Amino acid sequence: MALALVVLGLAACSGPAGRSPTLPALSSPTPTQVPSPPVAGLRADLHTLPVRVYVPNSLSNTVTVLDPAKQQALVTFRVGKAPQHVVPSYDLRVLWVNNNGADTLTPIDPHSGRPGPPVAVADPYNLYFTPDGRFAVVVAERLQRLDFRDPHTFRLVASAAVPCRGPNHLDFSRDGAYFLLSCEFDGRLVKMDTNSRRVLGVLQLGAMPQDVRLAPDGSRFLVADLIRDGVHVVDGERLRAVGFIRTGIGAHGVYPDFQGRRVYVTNRGWHTVYGGRRGPGSVAVLDGRTLHLLLRWPVPGGGSPDMGNFTPDGQQLWLSGRYDDEVYAFDTRSGTLVARIRVGRGPHGLTVWPQPGRYSLGHTGNMR
Repeated sequence: MALALVVLGLAACSGPAGRSPTLPALSSPTPTQVPSPPVAGLRADLHTLPVRVYVPNSLSNTVTVLDPAKQQALVTFRVGKAPQHVVPSYDLRVLWVNNNGADTLTPIDPHSGRPGPPVAVADPYNLYFTPDGRFAVVVAERLQRLDFRDPHTFRLVASAAVPCRGPNHLDFSRDGAYFLLSCEFDGRLVKMDTNSRRVLGVLQLGAMPQDVRLAPDGSRFLVADLIRDGVHVVDGERLRAVGFIRTGIGAHGVYPDFQGRRVYVTNRGWHTVYGGRRGPGSVAVLDGRTLHLLLRWPVPGGGSPDMGNFTPDGQQLWLSGRYDDEVYAFDTRSGTLVARIRVGRGPHGLTVWPQPGRYSLGHTGNMR
């Protein structure tokens, strides 16, 4: 049975247990709020939110907020050093900017599109939430560990060292019993028990594994490999690779659509370890059931599509251009590039908000 909705996280700073923080009103201008049109699967309390694209500019230490309908930037504001990803909270009420160079999380109010006071969290390169909502899982890449924290206050509950270098992305099994974690600097994939936080196994997978996502059928995982230019298909139960799909140069992000019919793989077109561009960036389109390659959409004139998400109606896929200081929007029906907008330096894990789903597992919008 296909998993239709997959994405996002939990959150807050110092609000009361069980709810996300109330962010202070800011005196600076905020984007005009236009209610979202009715969207299948969008939670009722999210229909009043304006649809926005939130772009963390890792080298500028800023976040740019875009209006996807008007295809223009509305505001850019400063956050902490090296913002990597914008992550929806588990309860879908707050967006968290992961400032791993500043050891902080910056909350964004999705009603106004503006930030609140930062929360101190050690090395938050990436952020996820356990499927039951009990814990935020901070991927502390530099510290080589996972920190399990209260999802509202971010108080540290437990830490788990990981037997690899460069812990990066993760996703949970269909039942949430375990998750697979990629380690980009030694090519490993680590399987961990969600409740006990015990390492269940390690797979030497490839050259430089990146994004990890559960496939639409819920029985396999897809792991992008930046150096091997494609996606590993992994049997999570037995922890073994069962296939490989060549998608394009610099494979990085994996995005199943809301219905599980297609999977989109972003190919940066560039390998940082080689110190230079090797080819044009592109988006590969896979059949959600067979995982066969259907199409490949090049970025006209080049580009470096990295991470992002869909508009709530699923008709556009917005992606950061990691090495070109821009973002892209593709029409998911035709593959046409419909927007290309300049932003800050080093745009990384952007999200589009709101999204259909009951709760967020984190990252740029892994909804279930």
